[in-house]
Amino acid sequence: MSAVEALTLGFMPLVDCAPLVVAKEQGFAEAEGLRLTLARETSWANVRDRVIVGHFDAAHMLAPMPIASTLGLGPLATPMIAPFSLGLGGNAITLSPPWVEAMRRGGAGLNDGPAALAQAFAAVVAGRATPTLAVVHPFSAHNYELRYWLAFAGLDPERDVEIVVLPPPLMADALREGRIDGFCAGEPWNSLAVEAGLGAIVATKSALWRQGPDKVLGLRADFLERRPKALAPLIRALHAAARWAGAAQNHSALAELLARPEYLDAPADILARALSGRIVRTPGEAAAQIPDFLEFYAHAANYPWRSHALWFAAQMARWGQVAYSPERFAKAASVYRPDLFRAALAPVGVDVPRADAKVEGALIRPTPVASRLGTMVLGPDGFFDGRRFDPDEVEAYLSGF
Repeated sequence: MSAVEALTLGFMPLVDCAPLVVAKEQGFAEAEGLRLTLARETSWANVRDRVIVGHFDAAHMLAPMPIASTLGLGPLATPMIAPFSLGLGGNAITLSPPWVEAMRRGGAGLNDGPAALAQAFAAVVAGRATPTLAVVHPFSAHNYELRYWLAFAGLDPERDVEIVVLPPPLMADALREGRIDGFCAGEPWNSLAVEAGLGAIVATKSALWRQGPDKVLGLRADFLERRPKALAPLIRALHAAARWAGAAQNHSALAELLARPEYLDAPADILARALSGRIVRTPGEAAAQIPDFLEFYAHAANYPWRSHALWFAAQMARWGQVAYSPERFAKAASVYRPDLFRAALAPVGVDVPRADAKVEGALIRPTPVASRLGTMVLGPDGFFDGRRFDPDEVEAYLSGF
């Protein structure tokens, strides 16, 4: 009998840590010969640093974070890989009641869509003091989504607003204390702010970039040398867990599981909102169904597309975090490892895309694409402003701004 591989995985208390929790609690890891220890952390910087120094074997990680570390950005820069995506969507932009009320007085409604609401917010900013908006980390999808939304309406994120960094669990308290005017974070922290009457959700990630990535399994690149037999079973366990988490009939049980004190320590009924995609956007209003709000498995949600890595690298370049060069961007793309994903799942006959990258935002409707077993359906994956991102034309994309 093969020896059991013991792994310690870090996570943040967010709904999209679910594949890690399910892999442990529902026996998918054990079935692959793994013994998982899950360690809850207090900030994304801690998650990254504890992977780098070896406290964690791998972690629930912000999708741009292993790219930034590999490119030498930030402290303790270390080559990393991301061989598994933990899902699509799950984020939102929440603003405090005074700002939402000012937008409403200007004629905006929360159902007007992200483009109109960005313009409404910009109109309010023009007549008020500079707002302070929080994101969870400089190298996060949240930071880039918020900046994308602001810039669409002509706001300069470096001049017209102040962007600060806070751990997700502190967002609602910061709103309550008046230290921030809004934030972009993952669930359940938007819904908890709404439930407490502290804010309203003005845009969801799935409205900004439908089926856009957010978190990955992040680990040091030398993990493959140190633990050569552990990664493929971990990918298979997480894939099985993501399929279980994505099934609607399991959402009630999943909400109860995530609600436990050692995981999110939050009300199960609030967690169920994200799992079902039925989101309450403002206090006292009925829940509304948000298409593709959070996907754990559907639409090849677990596939680490290299075009996702390059989109994040392009946002880093757009906002001055890194200079563009073909060599640097090739290095960024190499962080995401669809080859490892395919190799791990080949023995169990799972269908996966054949391509390593695709044009992001091009699938405006569900579209069959080539896969290892024939065809699979992806999309829609459009950006709210109608742009497309061609991973072979990064310079042209950047010049378009």
